[in-house]
Formats: sequence, C-alpha cells, structure tokens
Amino acid sequence: MPSQFTEKLHSSQSKGRYAFVSLGCPKNLVDSERMLGMLRLDGYELVDDPRGADFAIVNTCGFIEAARTESFGAIDEMLELKRRGELRGLIVSGCLAERQKESLLEERPGIDHLVGVFGREEVTKVADRLVGGLEEQRSVFHPAPIRPLPDTARMRITPRHFAFLKISEGCDRLCTFCAIPKMRGKHATKPIEEVVAEARELAADGVRELVIVAQDTTYYGMDLYGETRLAELLRQLETVEGLDWIRLMYLYPMYFTDEVIDVIAGSERIVPYLDMPLQHANDTMLKRMQRRVNRADTEVLLEKLRSRIPGLVMRTTFITGFPGETDAHFAEMVEFVREQRFERLGVFTYSLEPDTPAAKLPDHVPEDVMLARQGELMQVQQEIAFEWNDAQQGRQLDVLIDSPVPGEKNAWVGRSFADAPDVDGVVYVSGPGLRAGALVPCEVVGSGGYDLIAAACGKPR
Repeated sequence: MPSQFTEKLHSSQSKGRYAFVSLGCPKNLVDSERMLGMLRLDGYELVDDPRGADFAIVNTCGFIEAARTESFGAIDEMLELKRRGELRGLIVSGCLAERQKESLLEERPGIDHLVGVFGREEVTKVADRLVGGLEEQRSVFHPAPIRPLPDTARMRITPRHFAFLKISEGCDRLCTFCAIPKMRGKHATKPIEEVVAEARELAADGVRELVIVAQDTTYYGMDLYGETRLAELLRQLETVEGLDWIRLMYLYPMYFTDEVIDVIAGSERIVPYLDMPLQHANDTMLKRMQRRVNRADTEVLLEKLRSRIPGLVMRTTFITGFPGETDAHFAEMVEFVREQRFERLGVFTYSLEPDTPAAKLPDHVPEDVMLARQGELMQVQQEIAFEWNDAQQGRQLDVLIDSPVPGEKNAWVGRSFADAPDVDGVVYVSGPGLRAGALVPCEVVGSGGYDLIAAACGKPR
C-alpha cells in the first residue's frame, strides 16, 4: 500500500500491527477500506511493511485467471515471510477466498484464516483469534445478505479528494463467461437513504469526486423498489454539499432509461462520462455470452446518449476470443469500434473459468489468436484515442489534481472529466501553487500517448 495513503494509529495501546494488500476492482477496494476502518476502530495498527507485523491481510480478486494469479502471488509472498519468521500470520479475504473456500486452505495450508466476501464484518474477530493464538474456526463464510453490507466508517486508501461509492452488490445478469454471481450473489440494492448518507460522510471527509460503482449500475433499485431508481438516486446525490464531480461506472445497456439520460444531461455535477461495458458487437456472440442485448439496440442507445448529453465521453470494454468467435465475428467488432469511435476502450482476451457456462461451449479459440485479435483491436482504438487527444489541444478543461510529479517542480498529475481513476489516461499539468485535491482550470497544450499535457490558466478551487 502506498505510504502516502497510509494512516497509522501510533498508539502504544494497539492490539496488534498488521499490513494490508488490496487487489482487484473498485468494489473490492471499498470492502478493503471498510475492513481497514473496522480494524482501526478496534485498535489495530496498520503498517507499511509486513515484516515484523503480527499479521497481514490479502484481500483478493478471483474474477479471471490473471487476477487469481496476482492474488496467489501476493499470498505466496506473505507465506514466504511467514516461513522465514518475519510475519506471524496471514488472513486471506475477498473473492478468491469466496470462490475457493476451504480448498484454498488445502492448497496453501500456511494461511491462518479465510474471510469470505460477506464475512468481512467479522474481520476484527478473526484478527483477535489470530493474535490470541486461537486456531478454531479458520474460515468465515456467510451467504449473500438481502441488503448490501454497510460501507461507512471506511479508512480510505484512495487520495482524500476522490472515493468509490458502492450502490449495490451482486448481479442478476448471468453472463456465460462471468463468475461474479457465484462470488457476490444476486443483485441487492443499497437503499437510497443509506447511499446518500455514505456520500455525505465521504464529502465531509474531503471527497470532491464520487465514483459510483456496482456490478450493474443501471439495474439499481429493481429488487428493492420493484423498478429501477438510478435517476432518483442521482438527483439526491446531486444535493450532497462538497461534491464537484459524480462519475458513473459499470452501466449495463439494459434499463438505461430516458429519465436517467435526462438527469445526466441536465446535471452540473454528474460528469458527461459513461462507462458501459459492451463485450462484443456481433449478435451471435452476444447471444452466446447471454448478454440479452443486440447490436442494433446498442447502436440506438449510443446515438441517443451522444445526441442528448453534450460533450459525452464513452468508455467500454470488449472481449476477444470468446468461444466460437470467428474471423468474421471479430471483423464485425472492429467495424463497430471504428464506427462508434469510443473515446475510452479496453480489450480483454477471454478467460476460461471452469465453473461458468462458457467453459462448456464448443470451439474455444487458441490463445495466440485471442492475443492477436486483442492487439489488432487496441491498435484501432489507439488511433481513435490519439485523434481525440489531438482535438483537445487549445481547449480549456477543469483538471482535478491527484499528485505531484516526483522530482519535478510545479508539475502535477491530474485528470479531466474524461478520465476515471486508474483506468484511463491522465493530464500532466504545469503551474505554481497547485496541490492535490485542487480543481484547476487548464488549457491543453499537447498530448503524449494516451495522456494530455496542460498549463494551469485559472485560480485553483
């Protein structure tokens, strides 16, 4: 964990010292921050270096093979420290723990305790057992609750000026390639009043940019209210004092209502940036993925969004090499990307997940073909993204400053409305008297790859 984001208790009365590794998506990061907050309130001291600590916690991702490999790497690193006597114990939490359960203890017997996704509220009890030398009940797993767990009293590991806000848990989509429902359960909406209360808590703690996350953001409210309520939630979030930007992520094409579009288009705080993972453009592939959308309807929605939301920046993701994908299917996806000219786009190769329906489909695509298609699609997107960057030169944009450029004077790294944290490019800003968390009017003077270069041209606020 970066030291500049670390908060320590510095208390001689601490119950124990621990290190924390958070992996995976922003939803998992919110879980990490909640556990960190509970441990802090319970008297545990967070340290940067696991060597010499009473225990370490690795909050894992188990979504795809690459994520599991990263999670196992972090676990094995901690187990090696434990083997050498430099770390007393290890707790593994999160999606990998939830997905593999006790089999993870069989594979890695050096792990002291497992905490599933919905066992996170008991992390302090687990820590107490580890520090106290109690070996009974090495795992804590609970079924998905009817309502999402609270995300208040978080100890945030993002910079102070932005935070992720989880508005629901789980997913009802059942896409054939995805194991999230097995780990996170069915879609469960967090009530509007609870989301707004959490937003107020975050704003009071200095948050200026609120990034809305969920497994399926547009489906918000259906299970709790009998209808989608994203528009109403957004209206209430707009009233939270202190927020400058509200950013929407993980919007599924279904249930994207005219009311939601109108709220976004008419808002001064909801930035005109939408993250809508599409995964493919060919109808046969979309059907095999069980996406329940088709290309024609998606094109209608994209045209509506662009025509009604001024200056909209669209982000999406695609998968290459899904079972059965032919050269023609892939060519159609390339054509679709060229036509739609997404400002932001990511491409993943298909990951075979043994416990998903897609694993049983015929005609799996060789890895070298998947990778070649990924590279080709990213090359197409690179041209589009670079052209968009070139078109920004001379434009004035507000930039939210994230951090100084190491070793440089009056040089800063920030983001415009078009850049979500960690997944998009950045804006390099030059100017005196700036600080992290400032919102600064800037003029774009150049670009470098996927990033913009700008000069401050107004007073920070």
